Amino acid sequence: MATDRGRSMAELIGRGERSFSFEFFPPKDEAGEEQLWRAISALEPYRPTFVSVTYGAGGSTRDTTVRVTSRIARETSMTPMAHLTCVGHTREEIEAILDTYTEAGIRHIMALRGDPSGGPRAEWEATPGGFTYASELVELVHSRGDFRIGVAAFPEGHPSAASLDHDADVLVAKAEAGAEFAVTQMFFRASDYFGLVERVRDRGVDLPILPGIMPILNLSAIRRQGELIGADVPVEIVERISKYDGDKAAVRAEGIAVAAELCEELLDGGAPGLHFYTLNFSKATLEIFAALNITV
Repeated sequence: MATDRGRSMAELIGRGERSFSFEFFPPKDEAGEEQLWRAISALEPYRPTFVSVTYGAGGSTRDTTVRVTSRIARETSMTPMAHLTCVGHTREEIEAILDTYTEAGIRHIMALRGDPSGGPRAEWEATPGGFTYASELVELVHSRGDFRIGVAAFPEGHPSAASLDHDADVLVAKAEAGAEFAVTQMFFRASDYFGLVERVRDRGVDLPILPGIMPILNLSAIRRQGELIGADVPVEIVERISKYDGDKAAVRAEGIAVAAELCEELLDGGAPGLHFYTLNFSKATLEIFAALNITV
């Protein structure tokens, strides 16, 4: 896959093969670093289209993000994609960060507005001299000419969006600014994903949209996160998993089964691939691959 690093991500995603990709976050300590690289080593044989590394609020993990992303580029066959947000940065600071990525050989950027320090539902306040919208960040990154750009999408709508239609307009604006593809937040109903794709297509935009997958391994934790980002855990899924409350192994197994069923429905319905939120572990993703009969 190393030869794919300079190619358009839209081309890679749309070339007829299913795209598999993985998201990691910058580790906080040495033990976390070791766990991250165990996950990377376990998942690399699946030849992902790309792997992304998140970026802490206000740039709090910037140096680690650059270091981890650079190491992936240097030591693996995988195409690394570094996250970049508007939060806490002026335009000049973002330009400097992009210079750092260029020097590190990183050519793919996930351009995000990012969440306010108070969380996804907190009121947004732009940094003086910075950007208000992700589309502005996309436009800046695109103007450099040496980056490929991905953006976020929200099947159930961003928490701050006035409506699903407005949310689709925002995604279209990011595509028009230079984004080549999108990755969704986690969701649990295939119909929400296909509804988003339809709204974007109705606007005349053929942006590839990768569904983001996070298996439910802990029901209370996933519900808390869902409430923050506006992702609803359907009642029927809560009931399925709650039957095994108190049995961690059974809860995990049912969560994997639910995720695998969602993945199968998405792929059968025409999704161009799957993007897995790994939380720096490989086991759940590998279990889903096994359920889908996806092999190295």
